[in-house]
Amino acid sequence: MSVRVRFAPSPTGYLHMGGARTALFNYLFARKEGGTFVLRIEDTDLERSKPEYTQVILDAMEWLGMSPDEGPYYQTQRFDLYREKIDELLAAGHAYKCFSTPEELEADREKALAEGRKPMYSRKWRDRTDHPEGEPFVIRIKMPLEGTLTINDMVQGTVTVDVKELDDFIIARSDGSPTYNFVVVVDDATMNISHVIRGNDHLNNTFRQIPVYQALGYDIPTFGHLPLIDGLSKRKGSASVQVYREQGFLKEAIVNYISRLGWSHGDQELFTMAELESFFGFDHVGRSSSTFDQDKFLWVNSEWMKRLEPEELAKRWLPYLEDAGYSVELDERLVAITALMRDRVNTMVALTEESHYFFTEDVTYDEKASKKWLKAGGLEGFGALVSRLEQLEDWSASSIEAVYKEVMAEFELGMAKVAQPTRIALTGATNSPSVYDLVATFERDVAIARLQKGLAYYTEYVGDA
Repeated sequence: MSVRVRFAPSPTGYLHMGGARTALFNYLFARKEGGTFVLRIEDTDLERSKPEYTQVILDAMEWLGMSPDEGPYYQTQRFDLYREKIDELLAAGHAYKCFSTPEELEADREKALAEGRKPMYSRKWRDRTDHPEGEPFVIRIKMPLEGTLTINDMVQGTVTVDVKELDDFIIARSDGSPTYNFVVVVDDATMNISHVIRGNDHLNNTFRQIPVYQALGYDIPTFGHLPLIDGLSKRKGSASVQVYREQGFLKEAIVNYISRLGWSHGDQELFTMAELESFFGFDHVGRSSSTFDQDKFLWVNSEWMKRLEPEELAKRWLPYLEDAGYSVELDERLVAITALMRDRVNTMVALTEESHYFFTEDVTYDEKASKKWLKAGGLEGFGALVSRLEQLEDWSASSIEAVYKEVMAEFELGMAKVAQPTRIALTGATNSPSVYDLVATFERDVAIARLQKGLAYYTEYVGDA
């Protein structure tokens, strides 16, 4: 049988990192096995499902590089099929109408709890035919009454459940709408899904679904239940792909990091998508849960910022700069700024914040830095430095370095005595890259103007001291 896997999100919110990891493992397995990756939108929760969430999920998957081979399919477009299958189960005696009222069900539940038993439906309507006319009812599946059910899970190994733990669950509500554990079986079977790969929180659902497969005469797929991820909460916006993208995480870093949540390949930490497609396999997916480590995630992102070519990183930086209100173009200067600054940060947003002085004319001099570094003994040398840089025609880091060394030797100044006032003049503070590269990365006229203004500030500051 050819491999066919699916990712089936509910459009009730953004694509969270746990869901993205499930999608990725399905995608990688399909690619490794030469199979098909199917996308199904499980939108039967009509109150909470929204088209805008569907679009966000589709956009996130495309951005991450996990576009489906088939789909998206929508459950809301398949209701006729579900009704047909429910009628089929009723006719074959594998399902039944249940007329128990909510009050009766609650009474049964309270009695079970009082007796120390697991609350389960009493099955009082399982074999009855004296159906009351005009009364509301639900439809329940007939679960087996004796024996065990076993799956050979790709991740969890052999798992067995006693059928006494299973309830005759509802497959159609009183309004006729089908329930999740029923429709997912019909969908997976009719879409010829060979492997169902999903989170370990669905393991209990699997044992409810197997009797539905059997009752409908469907082949049972192979299951793989992935370990859960600790440290993520759907109530926190930071858990979604969309928010991490807005915070300046690269798609390569997101894919790389979530691939390592439960899977490993030796000691290797950084992977391209092509490497993941080549290396991935369930023989290296662990059973225990993984922990989402924000610091490790930031490290992976910083490494990918260094891996990309400066021109490509600069291209991806543009939207973040525009969001910050800077009017910039993809040119040699932006590429140079990118190459200079990327090693100092771990997200694209941080890159924008750290590089702000390249894109604004407003420079505010830090008082603490000024007090520490703007001393009378260095003013004459800094003035000479600015004057000689004004005369410099070859605006390159090496030529600028030569001027600095000439001035330091002539005025017997240490590097900090000229470098720190330069940083204050150009950026307002003293936290910046190599001073030679910093000066060279500014446009010549901008650098000279700022150095002149900084010299005036330095002179006034010393005079006021």
